[in-house]
Amino acid sequence: MFFANISYLLLFIPLIAYVVWYLLKGKRMDSAMKVSSLLPFAKRVRTLRTSLVHLPFALRIVTLSMVIIVLARPQTSDSWEESDIEGIDIMLATDVSTSMLAMDLSPNRIEAAKEVAANFVNSRKNDNIGLTIFAGESFTQCPLTIDHAAVLNMLNAVQCEIALKGIIEDGTAIGMGIANGVSRLKDSKAVSKVIILLTDGSNNSGEISPEAAAEIAKEYGVRVYAIGVGTNNPTAPYPYGGEVINVPVEIDETTLRNIAEITNGKYYRATSKEELAGIYADIDKLERTKLHARQFSAYEELYYIFALIAMVSLLLEILLRNTILRKLP
Repeated sequence: MFFANISYLLLFIPLIAYVVWYLLKGKRMDSAMKVSSLLPFAKRVRTLRTSLVHLPFALRIVTLSMVIIVLARPQTSDSWEESDIEGIDIMLATDVSTSMLAMDLSPNRIEAAKEVAANFVNSRKNDNIGLTIFAGESFTQCPLTIDHAAVLNMLNAVQCEIALKGIIEDGTAIGMGIANGVSRLKDSKAVSKVIILLTDGSNNSGEISPEAAAEIAKEYGVRVYAIGVGTNNPTAPYPYGGEVINVPVEIDETTLRNIAEITNGKYYRATSKEELAGIYADIDKLERTKLHARQFSAYEELYYIFALIAMVSLLLEILLRNTILRKLP
């Protein structure tokens, strides 16, 4: 804990002087008389009133002390914390084309992919992770960060509706998805740099071919783990106009294997969420590197605790002075 207005703590100096004055005043102003013997007072009974005579003053000191602390604004420390951790840099490149709404994975391909990706993010506590999405074009949803809560929030917000409603061009620009991920990883100092590519189709749009993007990734030492998402059946159920129709399953496995081979990665065919988990074991075997992490811890005001104590002690003092310790004129 620290104080935003620490100079107000100097008010404790006159408060201490006030306490000293009270103690000295009490000694000087005690009533006194000369008697021949103290025996008549030996069995003097202390009443509740005499026992509490100094309590109002003590409560006043507590009140004033708490007010001073409130003025000084106590806070939890806010600072940048720096530490060295071991991890890898990972970009999740996720297909959000309308075909990802097919329901051959439960409940559909995009939701299954998001669930697996979220589990993956939660399992990689020390890694820099980012998110790029693509359909007919690609853009970064979340840059590389160790703030995994931010990554998960961005991931949960991913919807195929942006392609369905024409917010971005529909299609499958695998090359653009890889290139976008590489652009986020190319300046990384990590020894292990990975793109996890999730798609359910074949490249049919974009200005960069998947093979060309893979070559670029190779130049920057980025490995691509490509995952083809979709059933082994020739068709898959797809929601269309309030009905469910069957659409062809068209995953260009040859291209995805080439991408993985060029970048020294690996290709997976995922026909269920359970099969997607197989990627975790391979990524865990990757060489790790030390990363310098810098995190900000936000501060919190604590004055309300001391303000509450001040209010309670003030009310107690007023109550005592007007009841048990009330002085008659």
